[in-house]
Amino acid sequence: MRMTFGRYIPNNSIMHKMDPRLKLLMIIVMIVVLFLPIGFTGFALIGPVILLMYTISKLRWTMLFKILIPVSLIFVVLLIINVFAGSVSYDKESANWEMIANGIALLKQDSRDGFILILGGAKISADGHVATGFMTISEATLYNAIYMTLRIFLMITLTSILAGTTQPLALTLAIEDLLWPLKAVGFPVFIFSTIISIALRMIPTLIDEAGRIMKAQASRGIDFKNGKLKDKAKTMVSLIIPLLVSSFQKAEDLAYAMDSRGYDPSAKRTRYRQFHFRFADWIFFSLGLAACILLMCYPFVDTLSWIQIPRIDNILNI
Repeated sequence: MRMTFGRYIPNNSIMHKMDPRLKLLMIIVMIVVLFLPIGFTGFALIGPVILLMYTISKLRWTMLFKILIPVSLIFVVLLIINVFAGSVSYDKESANWEMIANGIALLKQDSRDGFILILGGAKISADGHVATGFMTISEATLYNAIYMTLRIFLMITLTSILAGTTQPLALTLAIEDLLWPLKAVGFPVFIFSTIISIALRMIPTLIDEAGRIMKAQASRGIDFKNGKLKDKAKTMVSLIIPLLVSSFQKAEDLAYAMDSRGYDPSAKRTRYRQFHFRFADWIFFSLGLAACILLMCYPFVDTLSWIQIPRIDNILNI
């Protein structure tokens, strides 16, 4: 069976059986924690937890490995942005530069930016100062790129766990239940949850459609892999325009289908499926919540200082 990111994979696992409301709430809390300044120490703690959840979900690891390709491209882009847009700092008076190759200078320091590597045209003067070369890479820029890449990868992993273990209808009902307090202020909870459910359901469909369009265009002689950047931009037009047309057509067909079945978003609705909390759901939810609380509290608790990675986190100013 071909695996597609964002598609529900029927299986018999703890995550599949878990109440979708608690599952959705737990994953949302974990994603929020990922965007807090928890540093590499936090990732070292929550990363194994997320991978353990992925293993318990009984999802194929090949799907996760495929995510590494676009994530690696994101890392390269982030590294380039940090190198050319970031700034490095060092004490020019006490800096002791070392030429490690022709035009390449290295400075080892214990400050916030860590080591600093200057590439291309670096020259050390008699007083020990170095002339700026073509590119300056510091330890901080490298760590920042890795830090953001890990954050994106773990967030995508959590999203794949949620989508792969929760049916779209169950996810819709879970969102509606969690947003139930907003009904008191007149917020259209049911319409909002339906929109989110349809959007999540269409992600794998659009991915499959994009694959079919690429194969059809490749059979007509369009090369998506080779060529210069300008040529690749032109070939992407032949993919994006048919994909947009197909998306609008599918949206129109869906609207006609819902209208023909008498769908009324403002009408009162009853549920055929009813959710019930289980004791195992509360146990699993409590463990996930406890891990998130630990990540939020460890920088402020002295007894947990032994789990910190001081050098890297200090360079990241975390």
